[in-house]
Amino acid sequence: MRTAERALMARLPEGALMQRAAAGLAAVCAGLLDRVYGADVVLLVGGGDNGGDALYAGARLARRGARVTAVRAGARLHEGGLGALRAAGGRLAGPDGAAAGLVDGADLIVDGLTGIGGTGGLREPHATLAGLASASPATVVACDVPSGVDAGTGRVDGAAVRADVTVTFGTHKPGLLIDPGAAHCGVVELVDIGLGPDLPDPDVVAARPEDVRPPEPLPESDKYRRGVVGILAGGEEFTGAAVLCAGGAVHGGAGMVRFASVPHAVELVRHRWPEAVTTVIEPKPEELERVGRVQAWVVGPGLGTGEEAEALVRAVLGTDLPVLVDADGLTVLARRRDLLRRPAPTLLTPHAGELARLIGADREAIEARRLEHVRQAAAELQVTVLLKGSTTLVAEEGRPVRVNPTGTPRLATAGTGDVLSGLVGALLAGGMPALDAGASGAYLHGLAARIAAAGPAEEWEGEAPISAHDVITALPAAFRALG
Repeated sequence: MRTAERALMARLPEGALMQRAAAGLAAVCAGLLDRVYGADVVLLVGGGDNGGDALYAGARLARRGARVTAVRAGARLHEGGLGALRAAGGRLAGPDGAAAGLVDGADLIVDGLTGIGGTGGLREPHATLAGLASASPATVVACDVPSGVDAGTGRVDGAAVRADVTVTFGTHKPGLLIDPGAAHCGVVELVDIGLGPDLPDPDVVAARPEDVRPPEPLPESDKYRRGVVGILAGGEEFTGAAVLCAGGAVHGGAGMVRFASVPHAVELVRHRWPEAVTTVIEPKPEELERVGRVQAWVVGPGLGTGEEAEALVRAVLGTDLPVLVDADGLTVLARRRDLLRRPAPTLLTPHAGELARLIGADREAIEARRLEHVRQAAAELQVTVLLKGSTTLVAEEGRPVRVNPTGTPRLATAGTGDVLSGLVGALLAGGMPALDAGASGAYLHGLAARIAAAGPAEEWEGEAPISAHDVITALPAAFRALG
């Protein structure tokens, strides 16, 4: 962003870029107020460009009759912005005891304390002002990125503003898309400031519906051309994972699902999904041949973690086919990382705890720095990594990290990860590269959960609790929603 802004500013009159940002910020703020005239607006401003944006936006609101007060967080403020605010009738206050009263009495608060260059935790008085804003009943609007959120990673160290709306300029920043930072942003509004061709290629991307393109059947397609996915899942103890994983594949567009496991798991899958071709196998490598021809494998959900499970994981990874490893299969890999040394595509789908075991990291550290750790894992393990969680990330060394924008807390229920494994396995079998299959599968999975939670429009207001089975049932609607 800084590189692109410098290139654009070299072609524009001085201050023009800041005025564009301020105009967009003021327009969003005005739309959030019942009326601008007579509204109490408080600006929390630091000495950087975001503080200047906030001051100029405040001046525009003051000229429309708002009572605007800027609370400074440091000795230096943007001189032009401060002059414009004062000329429009705005006031300036210090970060002292009066700030709490101003914030409590505000109708709208604009956070311009720090900008995209801010790293590490907020210092005083910024931290105190951020806390006051977050606790206020007023609508809080963050300028570009909530102060305290690392714009490049989403990392939050200590106090940070919790905004209702974030008005960001030019393009979305990774920290607005990736938790924990994303949870501080509220609704994100993008203001076009004319960067256009000056923006370099991104290293983090979020999919739009038109970017998600699962394999489409052609007139000459048959079940083999559409893709046959083999699933090794479930055991005597965990059979639900087998049923849900198979269901994700059946509704995920696979031409055929071949499921293999112990007798009881096979019986349940055959009963629930008669479309699947099932085989009872012993946990021995040579048993894979009995499953039949497949074009990708899914291994791990409910499989167990003992020697028999390890034998099956080893056998699948010994093939030259794409393989997705999930759940118990990841526990096996945590002690047998050598099995990942293979030429064929490998996609791992861990949550933070499973990734912690795979790369020897701390789970809390992974949750706090998701982008950093998913990149590290992809490079260290030389595989594609889909890190599940509050924001799902898909990483492959040397490629932009994919951020899934459709995630929802409704997916925090048992079995949804098994559904995702089956769905992504079907996309792999259909010929999608691992990175695309993971990103598209995560998008469809989240979209299906949202559709299931919303229910028929004529029956529900708000969202209802959902189960993993509800996600499977909603997958066809999610595919249709792509257009």
